[in-house]
Amino acid sequence: MDGLNWNDVRDLARRVAHGELFALTESTRAILLRTAPQVGIAISDAERALQAETTAEELLAEVSRRISTGSRRLSRTLAEVERCRDAGDADGARQLLNDVLAVEVVPHYQDILRANLAALDDGGGAARS
Repeated sequence: MDGLNWNDVRDLARRVAHGELFALTESTRAILLRTAPQVGIAISDAERALQAETTAEELLAEVSRRISTGSRRLSRTLAEVERCRDAGDADGARQLLNDVLAVEVVPHYQDILRANLAALDDGGGAARS
């Protein structure tokens, strides 16, 4: 995905979580407008949230949550898929990937799951990303 860099949003969310006051600056606005669609939030919803500081801070929390929750879920799933593959259980691996794909909202993570499904369907190993 072009421009996929979540370090700035992670850093901002971490600072706010540790007590820094959230400020809706042009920089903050730009970060949230760029990252919201990357985590499956419609740009129109992000623009609405950016109309007020309170809702913008909630948007930051949701963007951050989707990144971290999806990352943890993806890591666990790929480890389980690898265990299934090693045990010769391609159907189990496929089911794990499909189950997570059904709930994952972050397009980048969806792409990784689909690539791993395609690798299984092609008879190959896991296609890590």
